[in-house]
Amino acid sequence: MAITGIKGPWLDVWISSCLALLIMNLEGLSAQIRYSIQEESKAGTAVGNVAKDLGLDLGRLTERNLRVVSATKQDLFKVNPRDGALLVNQRLDREELCATTAPCITTLKAVVESPLEMHQVIVEILDINDNSPNFPEENYTLEVLESAIVGSRFQMEGAHDSDVGLNSLQSYKLNHNQYFRLETEEFGEDGKVPFLILQRPLDREDAAQHWLLLTATDGGKPSKSGSINITVNVSDVNDNSPMCDKQKYTVTIKENAPAGTFLLTVNASDSDEGVNGEIEYSLRSKLRGISSEPFDLNSRTGKLMVKGGLDYEEKQVYEIKVMAADKGAVSLASLCNVVVRVEDVNDNQPEIDITSLSSQIPEDAPPGTVVALMGVTDIDSGVNGRVVCSVPGHLPFDLKPSPDGQSYSLVTKDYLDKERIHMYSIAITAKDLGSPALSSTKVIQVDVIDVNDNSPLFTESPYTFYVPENNKAGMSIFSVIATDADGGENAAVKYSLNRQKSQKPTVTTFLNINEANGTIFALKSFDFETLKTFQFQVVASDSGTPSLSSNVTVNVFILDQNDNAPVILYPVSSNGSAEGVEEIPRNVNAGHLVTKVRAYDADIGYNGWLLFSLQEVTDHSLFALDRYTGQIRTLRSFTETDEAEHKLLILVKDNGNVSLSATATVIVKLVEPKEAFAASDVKSAAKDDEENNVTFYLMITLGSVSVLFLISIIVLIAMQCSKTTDYTSKYLQETNYDGTLCHSIQYRSGDKRYMLVGPRMSIGSTIVPGSNANTLVLPDRRRTSAEALPISGSHLMEVVC
Repeated sequence: MAITGIKGPWLDVWISSCLALLIMNLEGLSAQIRYSIQEESKAGTAVGNVAKDLGLDLGRLTERNLRVVSATKQDLFKVNPRDGALLVNQRLDREELCATTAPCITTLKAVVESPLEMHQVIVEILDINDNSPNFPEENYTLEVLESAIVGSRFQMEGAHDSDVGLNSLQSYKLNHNQYFRLETEEFGEDGKVPFLILQRPLDREDAAQHWLLLTATDGGKPSKSGSINITVNVSDVNDNSPMCDKQKYTVTIKENAPAGTFLLTVNASDSDEGVNGEIEYSLRSKLRGISSEPFDLNSRTGKLMVKGGLDYEEKQVYEIKVMAADKGAVSLASLCNVVVRVEDVNDNQPEIDITSLSSQIPEDAPPGTVVALMGVTDIDSGVNGRVVCSVPGHLPFDLKPSPDGQSYSLVTKDYLDKERIHMYSIAITAKDLGSPALSSTKVIQVDVIDVNDNSPLFTESPYTFYVPENNKAGMSIFSVIATDADGGENAAVKYSLNRQKSQKPTVTTFLNINEANGTIFALKSFDFETLKTFQFQVVASDSGTPSLSSNVTVNVFILDQNDNAPVILYPVSSNGSAEGVEEIPRNVNAGHLVTKVRAYDADIGYNGWLLFSLQEVTDHSLFALDRYTGQIRTLRSFTETDEAEHKLLILVKDNGNVSLSATATVIVKLVEPKEAFAASDVKSAAKDDEENNVTFYLMITLGSVSVLFLISIIVLIAMQCSKTTDYTSKYLQETNYDGTLCHSIQYRSGDKRYMLVGPRMSIGSTIVPGSNANTLVLPDRRRTSAEALPISGSHLMEVVC
């Protein structure tokens, strides 16, 4: 058998086959043939020539029916019956046929008939590098604690290579990284096993995963390799404390913030994961206890909210410790600071504290007198705590602030007047400058002490009284009243007559006054015809110290009573009666003035208003009497049949309530014209004497009336100058006074104008029937012609003396 061309491992296989044949021959068995062929050879590939190797006659192969029989069901080989060559029948895969790394041998039996021979054929299937190293998985995950120490070994599952010998797995290679290196160890049947060795500490927070590539390489030529992706997951260890994003939080909140108001969120982070990275927040006090501050902290979200009860005046700044702790088995925690600044809100009213008070102030206290001292506080801050005090502007008080603005003095800014206001309720208002502003009010009462600073004042000035004449002596005639605005003894008034400054000292001798109530008594009866008016002064004094007093002028007008009967001046009166003789020619015409009856009444007004009437006459058709002038005139011419002498009885009466009267007789004689002229000469002489007497009386009367009138005018002018406009219109001089025996005194009361009339009045005056008998109502010349004065009575009458 030729052995040339066999080298290396094939030589070893051939030697083994020879030894097997030798043994078989020694045991008496048929010959044994050994072949070898590489795996993955194609079908039809010749392995060897069995017939030739067995020494069979190739010419008779067909006759002898050479064939091979496998011990397995796989027909891996077949014999070409024509030439006896052993051929590959189907794919050969050493890794499928042989699971071990030992030589892969397939035993066949070569059968030859005629005669029957049986020979053993051994075929060794040789390995080729047709398999790459293969890891069980393409990706592998390795869990490593981040707390693993340097040098820790982590066994990896090695790769598997179905090839054998040099074609099998020879080495491992790890990609370059800074955390792991590769070591391999031999483990019997497992061959080389790779180990990952930790060569520096792991930090999950720095790198939670590492990606490695482990490559297994066989010894084939060319070599083949297989890789596995190794993911190293660094398992977390609670080695990191939670960290706040800020070491110090600052927030400002108003003190009136309601409960639940959000302040801020404390945000902490933990590099760990899982429960090691779950954070719980809590408030901690400086004494390592749970904080009792007026805040709530959400343990899960870290939201800080107001729980209530903030008060700037109690505390302005809260320094809160917030603990952020993870939930690791061994919890780690850290603290962060929260500063809550409470902002002031104007929620406190100013307070007024009266430290000193003088509740009674004399009314003559000078301006600037201190009434009260007070302190003002407002516990708010800034403008909310700045306070301004004020009092109502209409009060005579003012507030003077101290330099620091914390206290005020309440002082008077004007003189007080108890008579106007006896007590003051002073509302002191303290108002801060906040927005909205708050205020408070304190009311104090100050009583004004009376000072005798007011003189008694009469209710009228001057007083004017009208007193009827013939009053009863000793009876009160009128009263004056004075009041004093002061109080107590300062207001007690006493009355007295000022006898030194009286118009006529003799007047006050017949007057007396009640010093307690001001009632004035007349000690004698008045006579209008003697005294028509007088004036005096009354003094009212208070009981203060020193006493104050005032006086008032009292003007008294005596009112006329009808106590004088008319006095007939012509005809000349004799023993209370009057009689005169008048001669007239027979040839006078109607309307001839026979004579004029003259009369005088000392009373005035109605009491002095005289009316004439014919009481008796011999022939009513001859004579007529004017009732106002007293003139007697003829009504017609005389005839021959008329009597020569006629007697006329004239009645003169006044208009008093109780009328007084006088009578006079006039005898009218009719004479012939010549006799009338002679008689007239005689009569003229007698009349001259008579009229001289009348003139004398008239001059006396006119003089006395004129003097009284001038005195009245002077008094009225003086009064006019010393009183107000209202009083100036009370007494008016009658401009129609014609200087005769008659006189008048005019005065006003309300809207009526009155005149006291003497024996003669001006034409145009108006009598008010039914009034005091001596009073006339005069038209008011100050009014327009269209105005009508109120006049009592129903007729207007002219008054002529």
